[in-house]
Amino acid sequence: MKYCKKCLQPDTRPNIKFNTEGVCYACLYEEEKSKIDWKAREAELKSIAEWAKSKNRIYDCVVGVSGGKDSTYQAFYAKEKLGLNVLLVNNEPDCMTDIGKKNIENLINHGFDIIKIRTNPNKLRLLTKDAFYKYGNPIKPSEYSLWCSAYKIALKFDIPLIIQGENAALTLGLENGLGRDGNALNVNEGNTLAGGNAKDLLIDGVDMKDLYFYDFPKKEEFSNKDIRGIYLQYYAKEWSQVQNADFSIARGLLGRANENLHDIGRYRRYTALDSDMQILNQMLKYLKFGFGFATDEACYDIREGRLSREDAIWLVQQYDGKCGEKYIQEFCDYIEISEEEFWRVVDNFVNKELFFKDKVTGKWIPKFKVGEDFIV
Repeated sequence: MKYCKKCLQPDTRPNIKFNTEGVCYACLYEEEKSKIDWKAREAELKSIAEWAKSKNRIYDCVVGVSGGKDSTYQAFYAKEKLGLNVLLVNNEPDCMTDIGKKNIENLINHGFDIIKIRTNPNKLRLLTKDAFYKYGNPIKPSEYSLWCSAYKIALKFDIPLIIQGENAALTLGLENGLGRDGNALNVNEGNTLAGGNAKDLLIDGVDMKDLYFYDFPKKEEFSNKDIRGIYLQYYAKEWSQVQNADFSIARGLLGRANENLHDIGRYRRYTALDSDMQILNQMLKYLKFGFGFATDEACYDIREGRLSREDAIWLVQQYDGKCGEKYIQEFCDYIEISEEEFWRVVDNFVNKELFFKDKVTGKWIPKFKVGEDFIV
């Protein structure tokens, strides 16, 4: 396990790339940003927006919204800065938080039309349980529907433009099918969707008719209707995790103000707002790969000059991989298993090269030290 020499990105992240000096591609992209002609990028984006308006459709663009900071920023940017007639699409997760619901209502009350989608909760529960047992990733099915829904709606309503947020290949430093440009029609080639083929989710009790909103459309469907998809982060110089949060808070976004940071496994309160299951999933990610969401936050802050690497290490040590007992119990109740069974399944996915189990407490303890290369 090796860390980026500039940030705290570990090489255990799937598809991560480093240069010969041991610097991750995400840090290299941050350096490249100073050389980008942002005025040209903004002009290109405005040209795309004018092209969308010229289609004279009922809606100019679709923005998928979760009620979080990034999608809130995307919605306002499309409406206010680009002058687009925006249709919001919200794919509601099962057990959506009250904060998430309020943030969606806040967006609507700012003057947006919205389509809310909620897939069959009984089927989703089956899919979630299967994904937990099979992949150690219970949110995998809901991620499929979350990402696919905006693309499905664009096709159904003949909406020419889909505006996504960030391209993970750039901000996480990945080398996969996403590409390193502004084209968001390849979103299904990333780590999250892994192709976006709903047939991969098929289990007893669930057939393809149940998976319409989980199945990513074929690329030719978009070209046949002349529909484009873009990443706003590629075009907007001001895009960042903190800027997006500040912007959205000023427009009514609520965060996890009353949560203990050690319970949510991160040191900021404006992520994972619509679903508590994301908090649990980050703990699972930590046990599988040796890093959780606090590492992701720290890397953003190091690259953008808000934290030194040393201070970021302290924050990661404090919060990474943490998950409150209440979130574990909620999940166990949701998929109807005991907590003992939960940990039995989790043990199957723990990276035993990175963690050892304390014989007294039964907890998994890291063998590695954050920020220091660890040779297995």
